[in-house]
Amino acid sequence: MTAAGEEMHALVERLYPLCRSITGDGVRATLEIVGEYLPLEVHEVPTGTQVLDWTVPQEWNIRDAYVADPAGNRVVDFAASSLHVLGYSVPVSATLPLSELREHLHTLPDHPSWVPYRTSYYKPEWGFCLAQETLDALPDGEYEVCVDSTLADGHLTYAEHVVPGQVADEVIVSCHVCHPSLANDNLAGIAVATFLARALAEGTPYYTYRFLFAPGTIGAITWLARNKERIDRVKHGIVLACAGDRGSLTYKRSRRGDAEIDRVMRHVLEASGRPHGIVGFTPYGYDERQFCSPGFDLGVGSLTRTPYAGYPEYHTSADNPDFVSPEAMEDTLAVCREAFAVLDRNRRFLNLSPYGEPQLGRRGLYDALGGRSDTKQAQMAMLWVLNLSDGEHSLLDVAERSGLPFDTVVAAADALGAAGLIKA
Repeated sequence: MTAAGEEMHALVERLYPLCRSITGDGVRATLEIVGEYLPLEVHEVPTGTQVLDWTVPQEWNIRDAYVADPAGNRVVDFAASSLHVLGYSVPVSATLPLSELREHLHTLPDHPSWVPYRTSYYKPEWGFCLAQETLDALPDGEYEVCVDSTLADGHLTYAEHVVPGQVADEVIVSCHVCHPSLANDNLAGIAVATFLARALAEGTPYYTYRFLFAPGTIGAITWLARNKERIDRVKHGIVLACAGDRGSLTYKRSRRGDAEIDRVMRHVLEASGRPHGIVGFTPYGYDERQFCSPGFDLGVGSLTRTPYAGYPEYHTSADNPDFVSPEAMEDTLAVCREAFAVLDRNRRFLNLSPYGEPQLGRRGLYDALGGRSDTKQAQMAMLWVLNLSDGEHSLLDVAERSGLPFDTVVAAADALGAAGLIKA
């Protein structure tokens, strides 16, 4: 493990206490911290703005919330965990019997010590989430209930970071910033995206990489609505979520099913020997479903470790910083870097001497292989690149059809290009 794993985990721990939602100061505070790692362009979109078929909602902020028992003790306290309050709870100040209070309480009977994560974004309600064992211990009597929150016209906040490339064509990397204290879903994705952007900036990528830090669903829809005129620049993309648990990696294909990013991710995962799963597209999950809606149909897949709702800790207080590991986040980061290294170098070439096999020896190409441990493999890569350089096949096509490592194929293409035998 390198320092990056520990630094990503430290970022998760720092972000964990913040109360995030689809709008509000928790999102701004989150982006402010991410902004210490990356320069961000922060966007504020006013309440009431029409975004595709949706409308930007009122902004929600919360200062305090609690349930106090008949003796005045806070038995549920927002100060202890932001999960204790139903997300987007309307303000309330009341005293009511336990029998009525129960209608507003959410628990997980199958996991009596865990607190669930629940929201009510578009329906005015209030409520609290607590452990079942806490609820079971509550005595009958009158309870004081307080939710000190505001729902008012404000803004939806999201941010972008761009790593400039050699071309204007873009790769989107998206993660959601709307969940409160959930370490794997979504903080690990934020951390991996942040460190991926920093790693890409160390080189000169071919594509321009645009990182989106936005609230789930409404944030992606807002970005798409505000960027419809330039959406044709987006050639590839990936949504990062559940990026830090100890499960194996899972890639969810785009709606197209055979987009270049789908093929690249499959190739990288298979070639790496990592345990992994590849699943087909479904119109449910994270924001890949917005990017892959039929009107846009972008080549955007989703990378997770254990998929959403695929682990008991999902959307509960058990999804805490101890649930995610530096090693897992580092592995997710490494796969993203490997995939983008393939994507950036995947070109189509044209053989400039297509009639018969060109004489490689007199061009010094065989001599260039001398002493290499993979001489035979490198020679075969040259022959495969020459044969499939018809303007229709990419280097990934060559690697898949030949069974040769992608890096070996790229090296062969570089050598052939330098010898004037192929051109992009």
